[in-house]
Amino acid sequence: MTSPNLGKLPILFPGALGFWARTARFYVMESGKNARPPKVKNKNPAAVQITAEQILREAHDRRLEPTHSIPKQKISDLEELSEFRQRKRKDFEDNIRKNRLNIGNWLKYAAWEDSQNEFQRARSVYERALDVEWRSPAIWLRYVEMEMKNRNVNHARNLLDRATTLLPRMNQFWYKYTYMEEMLGDVPKARNVFERWMKWEPDEGAWMAYIKMELRYKEESRAQAIYERFVSIHPEPKNWVKWAKFEEEHNNLDKVREIYTQAIQYLGDDKLDQKVLVAFAKFEIKLKEYERARVILKYGLDRLPKSKSQSLYNHYTNFEKQYGDKEGIENVVLGKRRVQYEEEIEANPKNYDVWFDYAKLEESAGDVARVREVYERAIAQVPPAEEKRFWRRYIYLWINYALYEELETEDIERTREIYSECLKLIPHKKFTFAKIWLLAAQFEIRQLNLKKARLLLGQAIGMCPKNRLYKGYIELEMQLREFDRCRTLYTQYFQYNPENCSAWIKFAELEKLLGEQERCRAIFELAISQPILDMPELLWKAYIDFEIGEEEYERTRDLYLRLLERTEHVKVYISFAQFELSIPYEDDTQEGVRRARKIFEDAYDNLKKKELKEEVKWNRRRKRQARLIALYYYIQRVVLLEAWKDFEENNGTEETQKTVKDKLPKVVRKRRKAADSTEDNIIWEEYFDYIFPDDEVQSRNLKFLAMAHSWAKAAIPDSKESEQQ
Repeated sequence: MTSPNLGKLPILFPGALGFWARTARFYVMESGKNARPPKVKNKNPAAVQITAEQILREAHDRRLEPTHSIPKQKISDLEELSEFRQRKRKDFEDNIRKNRLNIGNWLKYAAWEDSQNEFQRARSVYERALDVEWRSPAIWLRYVEMEMKNRNVNHARNLLDRATTLLPRMNQFWYKYTYMEEMLGDVPKARNVFERWMKWEPDEGAWMAYIKMELRYKEESRAQAIYERFVSIHPEPKNWVKWAKFEEEHNNLDKVREIYTQAIQYLGDDKLDQKVLVAFAKFEIKLKEYERARVILKYGLDRLPKSKSQSLYNHYTNFEKQYGDKEGIENVVLGKRRVQYEEEIEANPKNYDVWFDYAKLEESAGDVARVREVYERAIAQVPPAEEKRFWRRYIYLWINYALYEELETEDIERTREIYSECLKLIPHKKFTFAKIWLLAAQFEIRQLNLKKARLLLGQAIGMCPKNRLYKGYIELEMQLREFDRCRTLYTQYFQYNPENCSAWIKFAELEKLLGEQERCRAIFELAISQPILDMPELLWKAYIDFEIGEEEYERTRDLYLRLLERTEHVKVYISFAQFELSIPYEDDTQEGVRRARKIFEDAYDNLKKKELKEEVKWNRRRKRQARLIALYYYIQRVVLLEAWKDFEENNGTEETQKTVKDKLPKVVRKRRKAADSTEDNIIWEEYFDYIFPDDEVQSRNLKFLAMAHSWAKAAIPDSKESEQQ
């Protein structure tokens, strides 16, 4: 029940006011009673839960759509039928008057008249529509279909004549016209229609329809004549191929060859298509005329560019594989790849990878002249700038060229000339390639020209010394057993680069090999005395291993002590302890264990002092570098304790093992601010830290010293102010 609209009540008479007032009061009271919703007593969830999606789906499925049912009208006599027709015609005429350009209204009107069997009226409607828009194909087609459906053949023929005369480019009218005449069995009239159509030179489909009609009635000669006319009007390559295949199907082999020949002559080199040549070659292969097919394919390959003859190349390759010999197949493959490489080189002549592949291809073919031509063209492409990164790939062209001349053609003088020209071309003042110098020297060695090889390497070291040149020269003299020359070269090498530890080690190994221990020891001493070394740890290790190998244990111990003066790395301490443990003592077998334990204890104390010293620096100055160094010694101490623990487990007693275990750090979980935290958003992260038991007391002392230092620092300005006052 809805409440009345009190604001729009009419005032009829004075007594009505009381009635409407009482009514309004009643509705206000009723609405006041039901203002609050009723209380829900059972608030437990229902056994079957219904989601909002289910409610919406059910509402959508049960929606009520208004159905507009058209009332059925029963016509009982002619008068009612006449009224109905008059009413419908009036509606159609009204629609046409509203929009006479709407073709749909005309077509509906004519179709309705056709359904009422009022053919004259339907024709009148169609004619009126054609007066409005005679270019519309839909009107003509519907008009013709109506006449054909009602078997008014002459009317349909007249309509199609009019349509094809007015719109000769509409293929639908011609297709329907020819189809109607053929279905009526009047083939001459259908042929006449086609002839009228062909005068307009239609597209390929119209000609094919004409040819198929003639073939249906076994008129092959007429079909051949139509094909000839068709190709003269549309001389595309595919049409020539269709004509040839048509003649081939009817076993006119001579005519087929004649057609292909005419096609090649007519198209010429400009419009020649590979499809014609491929079809011609396949035809000759079917007739087992293999030489003819080969000539045709080669004719196309010689005249067509690579971009337009890919299919032709593939067919030629397959043809040679099936019907040719090995040489023919290889020539085909080589020809294809040559064309491909030439195109890539033309696009980018500095692409050295293509030159490598091209040269390898010619080498596989075995034509020396072609190989030399490719290499000469390749090395002529000098890099654009004198930067080594541009020359790295280019220089291998010279190397491959020289190796080919030496190994394949065995032309020694030409090989020597190639190496000489390459060395002249390289800008040695800016950079050089040790590989070229060494290959040239090795080539002279193979020719038993030792003097020339030494001259080349000496020239290389004088012009542009490099580590690899020295190593190669020394290795050459080592193979020749010229040890004095090796010593001389090592001396020059160390004048050039005294920091190279591997060279010092190789020199010492040479003297050791020759049995010169004192020379070897002197070389090691000279090496470790250098102020700068690239890998000193390898040098010290080689020196220590040499002394151990000579069983000079006192010298080895002295070396370890000298090394510990330079670095106190934990690995040095561990290696020193292992050395002491490995020395064979005759009198006391525990001497090595005691010495190793003493080294571990000294190492632990030294690392602990170093760490404490850096911690004090960090507490005083708050420098990040001091803190990092302290952490470095901290980690080294952990590694040392792990090695010490393993040593005691293998060689110690329970007491010593307990001593080491008491020194092991405890793993503690801590929190710190993350690196990406800000003042507004502080992020804490957890990490694990090690706490040494013997560092807890020292840490308290450190905190006390830090507080004292800060108090003293704060007290100094106060004393200065009092002195000024």
